[in-house]
Amino acid sequence: MITKEEVQHIAKLARIQLSREQVEKFQKELSQVLDYFTILQEVDVLSVEPLTHSIEVKNVLREDEPRKADPEVVQKLLGMAPEQKDGFLKVKSVF
Repeated sequence: MITKEEVQHIAKLARIQLSREQVEKFQKELSQVLDYFTILQEVDVLSVEPLTHSIEVKNVLREDEPRKADPEVVQKLLGMAPEQKDGFLKVKSVF
């Protein structure tokens, strides 16, 4: 079981103040947590492959295929731009 002094030391490291009742409460709770870790250490995990994520994560990609846009929509959008050149929006240089 974790001692009251250890609980007070942990509280000091966490920069929290605990009352006597809280020290006793956390002494029991922290001891239970540490006991649970000893149970977990007994589990045989040699045949289990390590995980990097709890669920399978993969990129879902699609082919980058050009699509024809409706010329009327393109002209309407370009008409809203303050400046354009050769069918493209003209913007200030970034660098």
